[in-house]
Amino acid sequence: MSHDAPLEAREHSEHAEHAAHARDPFISKVSITVAVLAVLAATAGSLETVEGGQAITESSEAVLAQDQATDAWNEYQADSLKRHMYDIAAENGLAHFKDDSVAEQDAQAKARTKAVEAEKERDAKRMQSARHESRHHWLTGAATLIEIGIALSTVAIITRRQAFWLGALGLGATGMALFTVAYAG
Repeated sequence: MSHDAPLEAREHSEHAEHAAHARDPFISKVSITVAVLAVLAATAGSLETVEGGQAITESSEAVLAQDQATDAWNEYQADSLKRHMYDIAAENGLAHFKDDSVAEQDAQAKARTKAVEAEKERDAKRMQSARHESRHHWLTGAATLIEIGIALSTVAIITRRQAFWLGALGLGATGMALFTVAYAG
């Protein structure tokens, strides 16, 4: 989200305080609702930003691990070609190349191990990125619903209609459910 959620939460809390001074019990309840929803929206918005950043970081690290795997597989192929050339030379009467062939086979095994490890890291980073991206989406929904609840609370204060306040409570509860889902899985 492009807005400053903590600043908005503070502003909503101030508006709620001013409304609470009206000494109307309904207005006081709705004002408290606004303050609570503002804190929840700020929290969801901040965590949404963190999760989005983590998703990007993990994705970048997955790309880096893929590059390392590709480099290792290229090294594996080069060692394989050298080994085969040394084998051909050894089979054609140049026996001293047999030791070089064995050395290339060892290098090839090390390159293979390195490539497989990098692929495992890549897969783990992709999974972590997907988890953070999923959380980001759930938190976006949570923050949006909670912010709409704040708007409905404001309408409830202006119109003094309980239906708008109940709608705001419902949206806040639904937003909190989405918030919970983001971290439950």
